[in-house]
Amino acid sequence: MPTLSQEQLNLLQNFQKDELTSAILYKKIAKRVKDKNNKSILLRISTEEQAHAHIWQQYTKKELKPNFFKVLFYQFVSFLLGYTFVIKILETHEYKGIQSLQGIKESFPEVEHIISQEETHEAELINMLNEERLNYIGAMVLGLNDALVELTGCIAGLTFVLMNTKLIALAGIITGVAATLSMAASNYLAEKANGNKKALVASCYTGIAYLITVIFLTLPYLLFAKHLFIPALLVMLCIVIFLIFIFSAYISIVKSEKIAPRFYEMAGISLTVALISFLIGIIAKSFFGIEM
Repeated sequence: MPTLSQEQLNLLQNFQKDELTSAILYKKIAKRVKDKNNKSILLRISTEEQAHAHIWQQYTKKELKPNFFKVLFYQFVSFLLGYTFVIKILETHEYKGIQSLQGIKESFPEVEHIISQEETHEAELINMLNEERLNYIGAMVLGLNDALVELTGCIAGLTFVLMNTKLIALAGIITGVAATLSMAASNYLAEKANGNKKALVASCYTGIAYLITVIFLTLPYLLFAKHLFIPALLVMLCIVIFLIFIFSAYISIVKSEKIAPRFYEMAGISLTVALISFLIGIIAKSFFGIEM
């Protein structure tokens, strides 16, 4: 048994605590997963994490407790965004930890095995997961992207015509709710025509993504004073960029893709449509002589 420096001891204690936390978290997530294959995979990963923690305990000589705040936090996140998202986040964190392990593997013979297991076996297990909600990412993209393009353009176009935040918000809400129902119904018919047995579920994901976008984009106009329509527009555009970034980040994590291409594409389309619509609103107001 090698003599540990204080720095090495702290490092191994951190690894031990992280492995214990992950083991508990995976086990708790597995309890509420209905799919037997996914449940089995999660329990296997949990067992491996527990085994890793036991190896570190042999060196640290301490019986540490998991970070229960972290367990609760990621349980909540997994409920909102899915367990695949949480597992990918944790595995990214563990991968960074592996880089630290590289520097001490000569002193600890078990490290090589743990590194190999973290890099290959668990990665293979994670790729075997088949979370149902991820099958509806296409439906969510449809709802979010359509809402961002249509509603951003609509609200931007109305901003200079109506020049009243409350009227703009009212028009946006009416348009948004109608478009939500229309988009959900259209997606249902399209999915059903393609033979999707869960067409209703897919259409619900589309509708929910659209409606959430409607709420966020009209919120600045509801909060700002009537005459502050330009600041409300600027805040709305910031929200658009924020929503695109969050959604792009989510997709990139669960699908292990790069975030930049998707983000730039969606942001470019939405902001271009908003600019064109805003200019059309100015031209239309001037050409038709409309005064509110």
